[in-house]
Amino acid sequence: MLRFLKYCLFLLLVTDLSAKEYAVVASFTTPPLTQNQVRALFLKKSEYLGDTKIVPLNLALGNPIRSSFEKKVLHMNRSHLKSYWTRQHYLGHRPPISMKSQKSMQVFIKNVHGAIGYVSFENIVKGLHILYRWSDE
Repeated sequence: MLRFLKYCLFLLLVTDLSAKEYAVVASFTTPPLTQNQVRALFLKKSEYLGDTKIVPLNLALGNPIRSSFEKKVLHMNRSHLKSYWTRQHYLGHRPPISMKSQKSMQVFIKNVHGAIGYVSFENIVKGLHILYRWSDE
């Protein structure tokens, strides 16, 4: 029994250590956002945070961080998002701008006021503020 408990504890620790953490970041300061607020901004149901017009950014299709963001934060799969943006297109709404890498996203965020995007937690650079966090758990 003791051996079984040690094994279970080991599995919990290993699972916890392997979980990747991510964050939605911006160059401006604002109180932390809720998941619903982040979802509304990235689906362009809300365009402002206070007086700041928001410019949401996505990583390129197929990026594992984008996949995690869509699944864990937006609660949408790729086909659902595709149909969502097809419908939005006819209403005059365009999806968030796609960036090729986390580095290019961070540079854009630092240079464009109101830009927000997401990166892996360990890649957050100086000057970016965390608005929301999630993990792959």
